[in-house]
Amino acid sequence: MISTQNWADARRVWDYHQMGHSPRPCSVAIGLGSHDLGVADRAVDLYKRGMAPLLLFTGATSPTTRERMPRGEAVHYRERAVELGVPSSDVLVEPRARNTGENIRFSRELLEEVGVEVSSVLLISKPYEERRAYATARKLWPGVEVVSASSPMTLDEYVDSIGDARLVIDMLVGALQRLMVYPEQGFMISQPLPADVIEAYERLCQAGFTSRLLTSGASSA
Repeated sequence: MISTQNWADARRVWDYHQMGHSPRPCSVAIGLGSHDLGVADRAVDLYKRGMAPLLLFTGATSPTTRERMPRGEAVHYRERAVELGVPSSDVLVEPRARNTGENIRFSRELLEEVGVEVSSVLLISKPYEERRAYATARKLWPGVEVVSASSPMTLDEYVDSIGDARLVIDMLVGALQRLMVYPEQGFMISQPLPADVIEAYERLCQAGFTSRLLTSGASSA
């Protein structure tokens, strides 16, 4: 049973995870691989609106995507983009990355290899991964401007799309924990953590929304 307080805390954490950036034209749009094809859809939408001349999708597979995306997250994203009308020549694929840090590093390397000059990146992720992606990119690619983007959804709409409210709240909590511990490990820049966000996080942990928390000693960006 998810209480009214649980939902209020989840909404506070959800809001914090989103950067609130307004999309603007960038050198390239990078879609971070995951189980959510909405990332590819959002990338295509922004491409068609002239926000980037080139799409790059990055991601291998994970335990949660192996069955749904057997050819790899980035490959499935590319297929989705082409299906939606993006010319294949305007879509690059980085198929090796298995975490956010690798998404950024490998994408940067690929763009350098193909000779794309990058001064700004439109970084597209799941809604609750915006801040994590932004903080990681700022650490690993400090010379570029980073603009965060995701599908414009409320928490309720996202829960409906996933179909598992407890899992979504677990993911919100896990993503926030990483924002707390990864800067010390050198994976991302620090982000300000308002007291009410920390309090919401602690209440959700106490309520048992902990399946996506890092175990002691874990280290993967």
